[in-house]
Amino acid sequence: MEAKKLIEISERVKDVARIAGDFIAKEAIKFSSDSIEYKDVNNVVSYVDKEAEKLIVTKLSQILPEAGFITEEGTAETSDIEGLNWIIDPLDGTANYIHAVPNYSVTLALAKGKEILLGVIYHVPANEMYHAILGEGAYCNNSPIQVSKSKVLGESLLATGFPYYKFEEISKYLQILESLMQKTHGLRRFGSAAIDLAYVAKGYFDGFYEYNLNSWDMAAGVLLVKEAGGNVTDFKGEDNYLFGGDVVVGSKVHEELLEEIKRFWFK
Repeated sequence: MEAKKLIEISERVKDVARIAGDFIAKEAIKFSSDSIEYKDVNNVVSYVDKEAEKLIVTKLSQILPEAGFITEEGTAETSDIEGLNWIIDPLDGTANYIHAVPNYSVTLALAKGKEILLGVIYHVPANEMYHAILGEGAYCNNSPIQVSKSKVLGESLLATGFPYYKFEEISKYLQILESLMQKTHGLRRFGSAAIDLAYVAKGYFDGFYEYNLNSWDMAAGVLLVKEAGGNVTDFKGEDNYLFGGDVVVGSKVHEELLEEIKRFWFK
């Protein structure tokens, strides 16, 4: 798809993200814990996630009727994973949202197979709209952004996410965490992978890693990081991250961070 077409589409996608974000913000005022549902152990969802996704699917269908959908809440599905698909998380950071922690986002991406063409992340409480288009750079509120210039892991600030299932891998994760605590300026866990990735792209964090992620958690964010000059791999250092479940991103500290993860993850 030509860059001119993608730029045009991205503007419409940003509008969709903002409309969904406005709905989410409005519902936050009256949200009750009685509305919480459990998809699985520690995996919460609410009517806000579901209704926001329905709204998004309807509006994105009008932009590109030929595209399929890969969605967190299953509102719409695709039968062709290698085709053109919207990858959607209507509310990334649901646990934050239901506890009134102001760190959650709408995250939307368009991909052809594993190639992400455009991504939009709307940090709702902060009113920050991040977007990236393949080959066209990364932006926050239409201003260009870049990853940090940090080159040394020892001078870096990292972000991660805590696992809420597949706890059989937790000992490896904790060993990585323990090591990085001693070798960096610190680690942060904000509860929205999409925002963590956006913050790497913006240069706030020097790197980010997490396992147990889905494509909708990371699709828009990894494109932001790449277009902002950063590096993205899976835990093996390969490119099987979008549907593989684990991801490592970073500025120039990426390689050092990756080696630290490998040291414990594959021993």
